[in-house]
Amino acid sequence: MKKTAGIHHITAIVGHPQENVDFYAGILGLRLIKKTVNFDDPSTYHLYFGNEGGEPGTIITFFPWPDASQGKIGGGQVGVTTYAIPVGALSYWEERLSKFSIVFEKTTRFGETYLQFEDYHGLQLELVERASGQLNNWTFGEVTTDVAIKGFGGSILYSTNPESTMKTLQETMGLEKIAEENDLIRLKSYGEIDNIIDVKKSSLPYGRMGVGTVHHIAWRAEDDQDHLEWQEYVQGKGYGVTEVKDRNYFNAFTLENMVGFYLKLRQIHPVLLMMNPMKPWGKN
Repeated sequence: MKKTAGIHHITAIVGHPQENVDFYAGILGLRLIKKTVNFDDPSTYHLYFGNEGGEPGTIITFFPWPDASQGKIGGGQVGVTTYAIPVGALSYWEERLSKFSIVFEKTTRFGETYLQFEDYHGLQLELVERASGQLNNWTFGEVTTDVAIKGFGGSILYSTNPESTMKTLQETMGLEKIAEENDLIRLKSYGEIDNIIDVKKSSLPYGRMGVGTVHHIAWRAEDDQDHLEWQEYVQGKGYGVTEVKDRNYFNAFTLENMVGFYLKLRQIHPVLLMMNPMKPWGKN
């Protein structure tokens, strides 16, 4: 049975690009590691943020569409994107979010404390202290290495068919169920970071793609050969897969018809992306 290490990157839709940069670089202190264009829509920027090296598991990317309508978070989508911070850094982030008038809520689940808030365009985010994962050496003003976001802690998935989503994550992606609490089931991959997925057990109606929603979540493969093996593996599980596409900085294929997971823009079926490790970022 194949197993993914965890999340490679998450891509979301936002509004004005400058507001996007102001929030993720200016407030959250992430590094703007790439400004390029959307392969499927070259008139749209594609902005990449991550840790100092832009490593898999730290990268969030955005399609900024200033004139797009607001989306609606619901079934078939990533409901909340989780960031991991160093142990002891939560109080710093309470102060920092307050400094920039970012309203947050302090909650607990599975024995962990979270700061939940949203970005300028409505994307749902949260911070949680995690001991695992390397520190982020990228610093920005008051955001120093000892408090900087390390990368993804995971995400909360909303599904129209939670049982089908759980089955795919466990039997195809190789995640393991480690806990259950209230309306959530917690799964874990073997990576040190970007490895926790919470799935909401209640079925939700489909969300609507637009500003403030996640476009897709991408999972990691080890290398080019492993990537091709994943393609064959998931096809053998009965899923439709696309050809491997070269996206300059990584290769990708799409897994189609994964009922109840999440939606990709301009497709009526939920999809999954599998990614290989990052290629050099280059200059374009």
